[in-house]
Amino acid sequence: MIRTPALALLLATGLLAGPAGCAPAPGEGDKIAYRGVETRLLDGDLVDFRVALSGAGSNKAVVAYATCAAAQYTLIRGYGFARHVRTNVTNSGGIWRADAVYLISPALPEGLRTIDAEVTVADCKDQGIPTV
Repeated sequence: MIRTPALALLLATGLLAGPAGCAPAPGEGDKIAYRGVETRLLDGDLVDFRVALSGAGSNKAVVAYATCAAAQYTLIRGYGFARHVRTNVTNSGGIWRADAVYLISPALPEGLRTIDAEVTVADCKDQGIPTV
């Protein structure tokens, strides 16, 4: 179930996939091993998230993992929203890695790829995807 227009937009733009925004591709959830999140403050409210996991059949799960990490970090910083800037994904030896940059914001930022952090974190928890 998509809970907000922002999550629906993320699905439509291909940033996230699966039936519930942060969900891994069908059949992947049982075998995914989440390998951690590294967070780097780049400049002001621009933040880089580097995540890794194994056991996924595609890049969808690692992109969802990065989004979940960004959403939780946004809440930790006392903000409510984030705007996706870019995500680079690699796969080497069965380890999927994502390097994702988000701009965190107290108010809904301009742009097409925005997330409501509170709703996204709740969705991630429902899907069993760890956050920061």
